[in-house]
Amino acid sequence: MNTPELLAPAGTPEHLETAFAYGADAVYAGQPRYSLRVRNNSFKNAAALGAGIERAHSLGKQFYLVSNIAPHNDKVRSYLKDLAPVLEQQPDALIMSDPGLIMLVKEQWPDQPIHLSVQANAVNWATVEFWRRQGISRVILSRELALSEIREIRERVPQMELEVFVHGALCMAYSGRCLLSGYMNHRDANQGACTNACRWNYKPVAHCHDQTGDLIARSSDSPVQEIEPREIEPKEILLEEPNRPGSLIPAYEDEHGTYIMNSRDLRAVQHVAALCEMGVHSLKIEGRTKSTYYVARTTQAYRRAIDEAVQGKPFDMSLMDELEALSNRGYTEGFLRRHLPQEYQSYERGSSYLGSQQVVGAIADANDQWLTITVKNKFSIGDLLELVTPSGNLRFNLPAMENLNGGAMDCAPGSGHTVRIPVPPNAPAQLVHSYLTRILPNGTQS
Repeated sequence: MNTPELLAPAGTPEHLETAFAYGADAVYAGQPRYSLRVRNNSFKNAAALGAGIERAHSLGKQFYLVSNIAPHNDKVRSYLKDLAPVLEQQPDALIMSDPGLIMLVKEQWPDQPIHLSVQANAVNWATVEFWRRQGISRVILSRELALSEIREIRERVPQMELEVFVHGALCMAYSGRCLLSGYMNHRDANQGACTNACRWNYKPVAHCHDQTGDLIARSSDSPVQEIEPREIEPKEILLEEPNRPGSLIPAYEDEHGTYIMNSRDLRAVQHVAALCEMGVHSLKIEGRTKSTYYVARTTQAYRRAIDEAVQGKPFDMSLMDELEALSNRGYTEGFLRRHLPQEYQSYERGSSYLGSQQVVGAIADANDQWLTITVKNKFSIGDLLELVTPSGNLRFNLPAMENLNGGAMDCAPGSGHTVRIPVPPNAPAQLVHSYLTRILPNGTQS
């Protein structure tokens, strides 16, 4: 049984530290200006990336630099100059998608390891073999592949390392190659500026047809009314996003509503054993813009899944429940097993599930008696809480709380406050990168 690398996202140095604390073998972070998360990247320059790379290497871990935009001529012109000082910091690999940039890097730095980005859309063994012959050391496979297809690629091109996404947001376009944000907001997702237009809340607008048969909004002397959203028969509608009045999109609505582009989130923890068995080299968690708590919980769950699979233990269904603790859009296995199309999209609702737990604070300090909590959300005495730590998790009912002056409190009001709570029995001694969550009633939504 192969033990794959567990690869976690690092949008900030804090995310990097959290990922490694919870068991990641490697992290990936974006190169400024040349990755697909330009707006949410704290690694702003070569010095910041160098510090992250040095920290990873000091822990015996790997640091991969994401450099995977679809570059236009102006970025090709500046690419090698901007990349040179970063490569001096010795990242373990570049994650790239553009054949032209790959060619330029190979010409100037022939020994630099390159991983082919999921943006390159590798979906068959012949494509993987092609890139092997170009000197690529690892291919990150497209999310649209089934387990059987991944297995065949592994068998036909055994010399190539393979990486597979196992958790995180899915895109309604083919492995992320989406034009929607660029079309609607002039913010190109393929240049790193995606505005997630597929996640917006659209409302139906009353309409009629013009002389060409196109849908148009009703005239100003006939006020626009929202269409009743629960008719059984499908109907044609115009969509309006509340923050963009007057920007109307023709679409269709049926009994499920109008979240027509909203994909569920990928959760493939139940397939970790199969991926290990077939020899996949790296299992990847999506989420460079997610919270450090998200990184902690996903890394913790997939670390356990990998370790138990390698030990030959049967899959523990409680791992599914642990991931339900996170806010999500509803989970899917994606394409790893062939579902009906309804399983890929969340037609019935667009808001995220808050999950079975809500993060209510981060552990700022600890002594033998008290935990100091930087509060993120409200919690109260008597709540069922969970202490999430790199050493394991512990549930307990909160018996008491006080402010920093020692005054008794009934509840922590919310973000911006700092409180102390008693150290729960059997709490781990090491509480760096630890979080406090509140167990929520079933069905709570954000």
